[in-house]
Amino acid sequence: MVKLKMKRRNPSITTSSMSDIGFLLLIFIMLISLMNQRYEEKINYSESTVLERTQADSNFEIWVQKNGIISADGNELDSISLEKAIVAAIAENPSVRIHVIADKDTPYKYVNSVVAVLQSLQHRVVSFVVKEK
Repeated sequence: MVKLKMKRRNPSITTSSMSDIGFLLLIFIMLISLMNQRYEEKINYSESTVLERTQADSNFEIWVQKNGIISADGNELDSISLEKAIVAAIAENPSVRIHVIADKDTPYKYVNSVVAVLQSLQHRVVSFVVKEK
């Protein structure tokens, strides 16, 4: 009888596919993080002691800068295009809450122009966004 000696191989894990998996995970995380980005202006928020929290998923944000520039979703708007944007947001979601976000140094006449558009549309679900004191 002849005994054959078999060489034992050390177990190994192929790591070539690990880099592919890591790369795919990296792409997935980058895409998901881009979807959740929110448009925001750099402003100094007004302060208040009484706050009411709203749900962020059903808001339409109107940004008023201290130089009077009004924007929504990253686009500068005049009063006519602001009215069209609000009507489109309400048509898409009738329970949308309008958020007016203004710099604390913004003259009231600029904020009042936004309020005048909302009054002409008779939209009553409006919040003025402030920072907690």
